[in-house]
Amino acid sequence: MFPPVDERVLRDNPEFAKMYGVLASSLLNLDGSSRYHESVAERDSIKQALSNARIIHAKKCLLEEAIDSTSMAQSSNMTSAEPDAQASKSDSLADLIVLLPLLLDEKQPVDPGVADLILSSPPFTDIRALLPDLGKSISASLQASVLNTARIVHPSTDPSFLHRHISSLPSDLSSPCKDLLEAQTTLLRKRLEVQVLLTELLHIFTDSLAMLIQSLETKHGLALRNLELRALSISLDAQQVEVDAKATLARLTKEMYSPETIAALENYSSHLRDAQVRTAERVRCVQAELAGYGVGTNANNARERKMRDLAQKYRETENHVEEVKRDLDRLDQRAPL
Repeated sequence: MFPPVDERVLRDNPEFAKMYGVLASSLLNLDGSSRYHESVAERDSIKQALSNARIIHAKKCLLEEAIDSTSMAQSSNMTSAEPDAQASKSDSLADLIVLLPLLLDEKQPVDPGVADLILSSPPFTDIRALLPDLGKSISASLQASVLNTARIVHPSTDPSFLHRHISSLPSDLSSPCKDLLEAQTTLLRKRLEVQVLLTELLHIFTDSLAMLIQSLETKHGLALRNLELRALSISLDAQQVEVDAKATLARLTKEMYSPETIAALENYSSHLRDAQVRTAERVRCVQAELAGYGVGTNANNARERKMRDLAQKYRETENHVEEVKRDLDRLDQRAPL
Protein backbone atom coordinates (compact mmCIF):
# COMPACT_ATOMS: atom_id res chain seq x y z
CA MET A 1 0.00 0.00 0.00
CA PHE A 2 1.21 3.48 -0.82
CA PRO A 3 2.58 5.03 2.39
CA PRO A 4 0.43 7.90 3.70
CA VAL A 5 1.93 11.17 4.90
CA ASP A 6 1.00 13.24 7.90
CA GLU A 7 -1.46 16.02 7.07
CA ARG A 8 0.61 18.48 9.08
CA VAL A 9 3.63 17.78 6.86
CA LEU A 10 1.53 18.30 3.73
CA ARG A 11 0.08 21.52 5.12
CA ASP A 12 3.49 22.91 6.06
CA ASN A 13 5.07 21.89 2.70
CA PRO A 14 2.77 22.88 -0.19
CA GLU A 15 5.22 21.86 -2.92
CA PHE A 16 5.70 18.43 -1.40
CA ALA A 17 1.92 18.11 -0.97
CA LYS A 18 1.43 18.86 -4.67
CA MET A 19 4.05 16.28 -5.67
CA TYR A 20 2.55 13.72 -3.28
CA GLY A 21 -0.90 14.28 -4.77
CA VAL A 22 0.39 13.71 -8.31
CA LEU A 23 2.21 10.54 -7.24
CA ALA A 24 -0.76 9.12 -5.36
CA SER A 25 -3.40 9.93 -7.97
CA SER A 26 -1.66 9.66 -11.33
CA LEU A 27 1.71 7.94 -11.25
CA LEU A 28 1.59 5.20 -8.59
CA ASN A 29 -0.80 2.41 -7.70
CA LEU A 30 -2.10 1.69 -4.22
CA ASP A 31 0.68 -0.88 -3.70
CA GLY A 32 3.34 1.72 -4.59
CA SER A 33 4.13 0.31 -8.05
CA SER A 34 4.39 2.58 -11.09
CA ARG A 35 1.45 2.93 -13.44
CA TYR A 36 3.70 3.92 -16.36
CA HIS A 37 6.74 1.74 -16.82
CA GLU A 38 8.80 0.71 -19.81
CA SER A 39 8.13 -2.98 -19.19
CA VAL A 40 4.47 -2.56 -18.29
CA ALA A 41 3.34 -4.75 -21.26
CA GLU A 42 5.76 -7.51 -20.32
CA ARG A 43 4.75 -7.23 -16.71
CA ASP A 44 1.06 -7.43 -17.64
CA SER A 45 1.71 -10.60 -19.64
CA ILE A 46 3.60 -12.09 -16.69
CA LYS A 47 0.74 -11.14 -14.37
CA GLN A 48 -1.74 -12.74 -16.78
CA ALA A 49 0.34 -15.93 -16.99
CA LEU A 50 0.61 -15.98 -13.20
CA SER A 51 -3.14 -15.50 -12.89
CA ASN A 52 -3.78 -18.35 -15.34
CA ALA A 53 -1.38 -20.60 -13.43
CA ARG A 54 -3.16 -19.74 -10.19
CA ILE A 55 -6.53 -20.56 -11.76
CA ILE A 56 -5.25 -23.91 -13.05
CA HIS A 57 -3.73 -24.72 -9.66
CA ALA A 58 -6.95 -23.69 -7.89
CA LYS A 59 -9.00 -25.92 -10.20
CA LYS A 60 -6.64 -28.78 -9.50
CA CYS A 61 -6.88 -28.25 -5.74
CA LEU A 62 -10.68 -28.01 -5.92
CA LEU A 63 -10.85 -31.20 -7.95
CA GLU A 64 -8.58 -33.05 -5.52
CA GLU A 65 -10.60 -31.82 -2.55
CA ALA A 66 -13.86 -32.80 -4.26
CA ILE A 67 -12.55 -36.28 -5.01
CA ASP A 68 -11.26 -36.61 -1.47
CA SER A 69 -14.59 -35.48 0.04
CA THR A 70 -16.70 -37.76 -2.12
CA SER A 71 -17.64 -40.67 0.13
CA MET A 72 -18.47 -44.26 -0.66
CA ALA A 73 -21.91 -43.70 0.82
CA GLN A 74 -22.72 -41.11 -1.84
CA SER A 75 -21.57 -43.44 -4.62
CA SER A 76 -23.63 -46.31 -3.17
CA ASN A 77 -26.67 -44.03 -2.97
CA MET A 78 -26.25 -43.18 -6.62
CA THR A 79 -26.27 -46.89 -7.56
CA SER A 80 -28.64 -48.28 -4.94
CA ALA A 81 -31.60 -48.18 -7.34
CA GLU A 82 -29.67 -49.98 -10.07
CA PRO A 83 -30.16 -53.74 -10.72
CA ASP A 84 -27.77 -56.34 -9.36
CA ALA A 85 -25.88 -56.31 -12.65
CA GLN A 86 -24.56 -52.87 -11.72
CA ALA A 87 -23.24 -54.01 -8.27
CA SER A 88 -19.75 -54.71 -9.58
CA LYS A 89 -19.68 -51.33 -11.30
CA SER A 90 -20.72 -49.63 -8.05
CA ASP A 91 -17.96 -51.41 -6.13
CA SER A 92 -15.42 -50.46 -8.79
CA LEU A 93 -16.55 -46.81 -8.55
CA ALA A 94 -16.19 -46.90 -4.75
CA ASP A 95 -12.67 -48.34 -5.06
CA LEU A 96 -11.80 -45.71 -7.65
CA ILE A 97 -13.01 -42.91 -5.35
CA VAL A 98 -10.89 -44.29 -2.50
CA LEU A 99 -7.69 -44.75 -4.57
CA LEU A 100 -7.75 -41.51 -6.55
CA PRO A 101 -6.89 -39.19 -3.57
CA LEU A 102 -3.89 -41.41 -2.75
CA LEU A 103 -2.55 -41.10 -6.27
CA LEU A 104 -3.18 -37.33 -6.44
CA ASP A 105 -1.58 -36.50 -3.08
CA GLU A 106 1.64 -34.56 -3.84
CA LYS A 107 2.73 -34.35 -0.19
CA GLN A 108 3.00 -38.16 0.11
CA PRO A 109 3.61 -39.42 -3.43
CA VAL A 110 3.11 -43.09 -4.18
CA ASP A 111 6.08 -45.17 -5.28
CA PRO A 112 6.20 -45.34 -9.14
CA GLY A 113 6.18 -49.13 -9.13
CA VAL A 114 3.16 -49.24 -6.85
CA ALA A 115 1.44 -46.56 -8.95
CA ASP A 116 2.00 -48.55 -12.17
CA LEU A 117 0.63 -51.66 -10.49
CA ILE A 118 -2.48 -49.78 -9.30
CA LEU A 119 -3.08 -48.18 -12.72
CA SER A 120 -2.78 -51.56 -14.46
CA SER A 121 -5.33 -53.15 -12.13
CA PRO A 122 -9.09 -52.69 -11.68
CA PRO A 123 -10.84 -50.33 -11.29
CA PHE A 124 -8.42 -48.17 -13.33
CA THR A 125 -8.61 -50.58 -16.24
CA ASP A 126 -12.33 -49.76 -16.44
CA ILE A 127 -11.96 -46.04 -15.81
CA ARG A 128 -13.61 -45.07 -19.13
CA ALA A 129 -16.85 -46.79 -18.11
CA LEU A 130 -16.67 -45.30 -14.62
CA LEU A 131 -16.01 -41.70 -15.70
CA PRO A 132 -19.70 -40.65 -16.02
CA ASP A 133 -20.57 -41.84 -12.51
CA LEU A 134 -17.31 -40.40 -11.14
CA GLY A 135 -18.17 -37.09 -12.79
CA LYS A 136 -21.61 -37.09 -11.18
CA SER A 137 -20.10 -37.72 -7.72
CA ILE A 138 -17.48 -35.02 -8.11
CA SER A 139 -20.08 -32.62 -9.50
CA ALA A 140 -22.35 -33.28 -6.51
CA SER A 141 -19.45 -32.63 -4.11
CA LEU A 142 -18.51 -29.40 -5.88
CA GLN A 143 -22.15 -28.34 -5.92
CA ALA A 144 -22.40 -28.89 -2.16
CA SER A 145 -19.18 -26.91 -1.53
CA VAL A 146 -20.36 -24.02 -3.71
CA LEU A 147 -23.72 -23.96 -1.97
CA ASN A 148 -21.99 -23.84 1.43
CA THR A 149 -19.88 -20.92 0.22
CA ALA A 150 -22.96 -19.16 -1.12
CA ARG A 151 -24.71 -19.72 2.21
CA ILE A 152 -21.80 -18.01 3.97
CA VAL A 153 -21.73 -15.06 1.55
CA HIS A 154 -25.55 -14.68 1.54
CA PRO A 155 -26.71 -15.83 4.97
CA SER A 156 -30.13 -14.21 4.65
CA THR A 157 -31.06 -15.97 1.37
CA ASP A 158 -33.49 -18.87 1.41
CA PRO A 159 -31.57 -22.17 0.95
CA SER A 160 -33.76 -23.12 -2.02
CA PHE A 161 -32.56 -20.03 -3.91
CA LEU A 162 -28.85 -20.25 -3.11
CA HIS A 163 -28.10 -21.80 -6.52
CA ARG A 164 -28.97 -18.48 -8.12
CA HIS A 165 -25.90 -16.83 -6.50
CA ILE A 166 -23.37 -19.39 -7.75
CA SER A 167 -22.53 -17.46 -10.91
CA SER A 168 -21.96 -14.23 -8.96
CA LEU A 169 -19.75 -15.74 -6.24
CA PRO A 170 -16.43 -14.44 -7.68
CA SER A 171 -17.64 -10.85 -7.67
CA ASP A 172 -19.37 -11.36 -4.33
CA LEU A 173 -16.11 -12.63 -2.80
CA SER A 174 -13.86 -10.01 -4.42
CA SER A 175 -16.06 -7.15 -3.28
CA PRO A 176 -15.47 -7.77 0.47
CA CYS A 177 -11.73 -8.01 -0.20
CA LYS A 178 -11.76 -4.62 -1.89
CA ASP A 179 -13.92 -3.23 0.88
CA LEU A 180 -11.45 -4.61 3.44
CA LEU A 181 -8.50 -2.99 1.65
CA GLU A 182 -10.35 0.31 1.46
CA ALA A 183 -11.32 0.03 5.10
CA GLN A 184 -7.68 -0.59 6.05
CA THR A 185 -6.57 2.43 4.02
CA THR A 186 -9.29 4.56 5.58
CA LEU A 187 -8.37 3.33 9.05
CA LEU A 188 -4.71 4.21 8.48
CA ARG A 189 -5.69 7.64 7.17
CA LYS A 190 -7.93 8.21 10.19
CA ARG A 191 -5.12 7.19 12.50
CA LEU A 192 -2.86 9.77 10.90
CA GLU A 193 -5.59 12.36 11.25
CA VAL A 194 -5.96 11.46 14.91
CA GLN A 195 -2.20 11.80 15.34
CA VAL A 196 -2.33 15.23 13.71
CA LEU A 197 -5.19 16.29 16.00
CA LEU A 198 -3.36 14.91 19.01
CA THR A 199 -0.22 16.82 18.03
CA GLU A 200 -2.25 20.01 17.69
CA LEU A 201 -3.88 19.33 21.05
CA LEU A 202 -0.45 18.92 22.64
CA HIS A 203 0.69 22.21 21.09
CA ILE A 204 -2.43 23.93 22.41
CA PHE A 205 -1.83 22.42 25.85
CA THR A 206 1.79 23.60 25.78
CA ASP A 207 0.71 27.11 24.76
CA SER A 208 -1.89 27.14 27.55
CA LEU A 209 0.76 26.13 30.08
CA ALA A 210 3.07 28.88 28.83
CA MET A 211 0.26 31.42 29.12
CA LEU A 212 -0.57 30.17 32.62
CA ILE A 213 3.05 30.53 33.68
CA GLN A 214 3.15 34.04 32.24
CA SER A 215 -0.03 35.00 34.09
CA LEU A 216 1.34 33.59 37.34
CA GLU A 217 4.58 35.51 36.85
CA THR A 218 2.61 38.66 36.15
CA LYS A 219 0.47 38.19 39.25
CA HIS A 220 3.04 36.91 41.74
CA GLY A 221 6.31 37.88 40.05
CA LEU A 222 6.91 41.09 42.05
CA ALA A 223 6.41 39.38 45.41
CA LEU A 224 8.63 36.49 44.40
CA ARG A 225 11.27 38.88 43.10
CA ASN A 226 11.11 40.86 46.35
CA LEU A 227 11.55 37.70 48.41
CA GLU A 228 14.42 36.62 46.18
CA LEU A 229 16.17 39.98 46.61
CA ARG A 230 15.62 39.91 50.35
CA ALA A 231 17.06 36.42 50.57
CA LEU A 232 20.04 37.53 48.49
CA SER A 233 20.54 40.56 50.76
CA ILE A 234 20.42 38.38 53.90
CA SER A 235 22.91 35.99 52.33
CA LEU A 236 25.30 38.88 51.54
CA ASP A 237 24.92 40.24 55.09
CA ALA A 238 25.74 36.81 56.48
CA GLN A 239 28.84 36.59 54.31
CA GLN A 240 29.89 40.08 55.44
CA VAL A 241 29.42 39.13 59.11
CA GLU A 242 31.51 36.00 58.56
CA VAL A 243 34.31 38.04 56.98
CA ASP A 244 34.19 40.60 59.80
CA ALA A 245 34.33 37.84 62.42
CA LYS A 246 37.37 36.30 60.77
CA ALA A 247 39.08 39.70 60.62
CA THR A 248 38.26 40.43 64.31
CA LEU A 249 39.58 37.00 65.32
CA ALA A 250 42.81 37.63 63.44
CA ARG A 251 43.17 41.08 65.02
CA LEU A 252 42.50 39.84 68.56
CA THR A 253 44.87 36.96 68.09
CA LYS A 254 47.55 39.39 66.93
CA GLU A 255 46.93 41.68 69.93
CA MET A 256 46.83 38.93 72.58
CA TYR A 257 49.83 36.98 71.38
CA SER A 258 52.88 39.13 70.66
CA PRO A 259 55.86 37.63 68.81
CA GLU A 260 57.75 37.22 72.13
CA THR A 261 54.78 35.41 73.68
CA ILE A 262 54.45 33.15 70.68
CA ALA A 263 58.17 32.33 70.84
CA ALA A 264 57.94 31.60 74.58
CA LEU A 265 54.91 29.36 74.03
CA GLU A 266 56.72 27.53 71.28
CA ASN A 267 59.76 27.00 73.58
CA TYR A 268 57.47 25.85 76.39
CA SER A 269 55.72 23.44 74.00
CA SER A 270 59.10 22.06 72.93
CA HIS A 271 60.10 21.69 76.60
CA LEU A 272 56.84 19.84 77.32
CA ARG A 273 57.47 17.48 74.42
CA ASP A 274 60.99 16.81 75.70
CA ALA A 275 59.67 16.24 79.22
CA GLN A 276 57.05 13.86 77.85
CA VAL A 277 59.76 11.94 76.02
CA ARG A 278 61.95 11.80 79.16
CA THR A 279 58.99 10.72 81.29
CA ALA A 280 58.15 7.94 78.86
CA GLU A 281 61.79 6.83 78.87
CA ARG A 282 61.87 6.88 82.69
CA VAL A 283 58.63 4.84 82.80
CA ARG A 284 60.15 2.26 80.49
CA CYS A 285 63.31 2.08 82.68
CA VAL A 286 61.24 1.66 85.85
CA GLN A 287 59.11 -1.01 84.20
CA ALA A 288 62.26 -2.82 83.11
CA GLU A 289 63.66 -2.56 86.66
CA LEU A 290 60.42 -3.86 88.13
CA ALA A 291 60.41 -6.66 85.60
CA GLY A 292 63.78 -7.64 87.00
CA TYR A 293 62.06 -8.09 90.37
CA GLY A 294 59.20 -9.98 88.76
CA VAL A 295 56.66 -7.15 89.01
CA GLY A 296 54.40 -6.50 86.05
CA THR A 297 55.19 -9.77 84.32
CA ASN A 298 53.34 -13.05 84.14
CA ALA A 299 56.51 -15.16 84.07
CA ASN A 300 57.03 -15.48 87.90
CA ASN A 301 54.03 -14.69 90.09
CA ALA A 302 55.64 -16.12 93.24
CA ARG A 303 58.58 -13.75 93.00
CA GLU A 304 56.21 -10.84 92.50
CA ARG A 305 54.25 -11.78 95.62
CA LYS A 306 57.50 -12.06 97.58
CA MET A 307 58.62 -8.61 96.47
CA ARG A 308 55.21 -7.16 97.36
CA ASP A 309 55.42 -8.73 100.82
CA LEU A 310 58.91 -7.27 101.32
CA ALA A 311 57.65 -3.87 100.23
CA GLN A 312 54.78 -4.10 102.70
CA LYS A 313 57.12 -5.12 105.50
CA TYR A 314 59.41 -2.23 104.56
CA ARG A 315 56.52 0.18 104.81
CA GLU A 316 55.55 -1.27 108.18
CA THR A 317 59.14 -0.96 109.39
CA GLU A 318 59.24 2.67 108.25
CA ASN A 319 56.03 3.31 110.16
CA HIS A 320 57.52 1.81 113.34
CA VAL A 321 60.68 3.87 112.89
CA GLU A 322 58.57 7.02 112.54
CA GLU A 323 56.63 6.16 115.71
CA VAL A 324 59.91 5.59 117.61
CA LYS A 325 61.25 8.93 116.37
CA ARG A 326 58.13 10.67 117.54
CA ASP A 327 58.40 9.01 120.95
CA LEU A 328 62.06 10.06 121.25
CA ASP A 329 61.16 13.62 120.31
CA ARG A 330 58.53 13.71 123.07
CA LEU A 331 61.05 12.36 125.58
CA ASP A 332 63.59 14.96 124.54
CA GLN A 333 61.01 17.69 125.07
CA ARG A 334 60.27 16.42 128.63
CA ALA A 335 63.90 15.91 129.74
CA PRO A 336 64.63 19.61 130.86
CA LEU A 337 61.71 19.47 133.18
